[in-house]
Amino acid sequence: MTKPESKKSVMVTGKCASVTAAEDQINNGSADPSVCRDQGTPIKSKTMKQTSRESLSRRNTECEVFDDGTNTFFWRAHTVTVLFILTCALVYVTLLEETPHNTAYNTKRGIVASILVFLCFGVTQAKDGPFTRPHPAYWRFWLCVTVVYELFLIFILFQTVHDGRQFMKYIDPKLGVPLPERDYGGNCLMYDPGNTTDPFHNIWDKMDGFVPAHFLGWYIKTLMIRDWWMCMIISVMFEFLEYSLEHQLPNFSECWWDHWIMDVLLCNGLGIYCGMKTLGWLSMKPYQWQGLWNIPTYKGKIKRIAFQFTPYSWVKFEWKPASNLRRWLAVLGIIFMFLLAELNTFYLKFVLWMPPEHYLVLLRLVFFVNVGGVAMREIYDFMDDPKFHKKLGQQAWLVAAITVTEFLIVVKYDPNTILLPIPFFIMQCWLLGIFLILTWTLWRFFIRDITLRYKETRRRKQEVPADRDRPLGNGSTATPSGRSKLNGSSELLRQRKS
Repeated sequence: MTKPESKKSVMVTGKCASVTAAEDQINNGSADPSVCRDQGTPIKSKTMKQTSRESLSRRNTECEVFDDGTNTFFWRAHTVTVLFILTCALVYVTLLEETPHNTAYNTKRGIVASILVFLCFGVTQAKDGPFTRPHPAYWRFWLCVTVVYELFLIFILFQTVHDGRQFMKYIDPKLGVPLPERDYGGNCLMYDPGNTTDPFHNIWDKMDGFVPAHFLGWYIKTLMIRDWWMCMIISVMFEFLEYSLEHQLPNFSECWWDHWIMDVLLCNGLGIYCGMKTLGWLSMKPYQWQGLWNIPTYKGKIKRIAFQFTPYSWVKFEWKPASNLRRWLAVLGIIFMFLLAELNTFYLKFVLWMPPEHYLVLLRLVFFVNVGGVAMREIYDFMDDPKFHKKLGQQAWLVAAITVTEFLIVVKYDPNTILLPIPFFIMQCWLLGIFLILTWTLWRFFIRDITLRYKETRRRKQEVPADRDRPLGNGSTATPSGRSKLNGSSELLRQRKS
């Protein structure tokens, strides 16, 4: 079967093609940009041309998509079916199942049932985000999980420190106990001559499960951010944060080669490199979609099923932080929130007494992997095209709220650790960095613009006397006198018009 919107899809494709052709005409000066709008709208040509080029620049980062509009059973909402199944389950629990006389068990089951009902509602009724593959319901599910997680964090935030830590026992009875002390720094010799059996034992001890986790994490972050410079800045900045905060958390205390060789160069650097190669492939990949039953060969069907887990379309992120103040502040905010979310991973484990290998820590990382990409796309759309995206996306709003709430939990549950004084020389380095950023911001977006406007005004003032003193065709100058000073020289006026 085909979608009713198949004609709409064809029209969108034609629109993208016409925009590309219109851009060529505008750049060559052979077309008026106002043809893209209603002919009856009285808008200045210069403003229209600037607006058209802004929209065309936005379209240039988007790929062209061809879709035959096939709509199968799995792409429908099935709201009535889900409601019927949910009602049947509730009727079964109410009439046929005997309620056990266990308050703790009934409380847990009631909370889980409430969450499942909310997820069923959200998957069928929530608003779709920017992603549609592998299925829109998949991203609606993670949107609802984001709401549930934020509500859970708010609940933990309103508890006392003791009650909040003991509440974690309802999730896992092994939690709620203080973490044992561990030595993370230790011997930092890459080659230990004192160990005759294995002089490189320090390196092999670092080769644990966190090495592939670092690589995979930065590979996915690169797919989210889609910019090499921003990824490298966040990677290096986090190592500086570990240096700065190792007096607060012992697991930040690492060897120098663990920071810069294993983390920045090998794990993070290799993950960023593979991520950029994947981005290059996704930007060059043709996005032509056919229904599975419209493909004649089995090889084509298998390939189509595999491509279902790739993006439906592709947008190249062009952050351009130095183009204007709004984009510069947005990029700084993104880097700050990324670093804060990274720090929350370690501080939450510390204040809630969760060991690093606990499954809740892994689930949190899986959660951010699924919601981070949607949030970054919504942030980019809001920053790049504010005329169309007039408000921040729902997933981006929730991710920002979650990051702030996690940090507030850390501050409330262990303020003594957070308020440990930073060493003086480290504080000097951070103050110097902040001062350089503020200085560059003032120069780039205020002092430089004022200087350029002053030079432009001065240049225009110098051009006006030159026009007045320019000789006319009969050898006389264009200096007006008498009545001509009031009405202006007709000959000079005609010359300017020519």
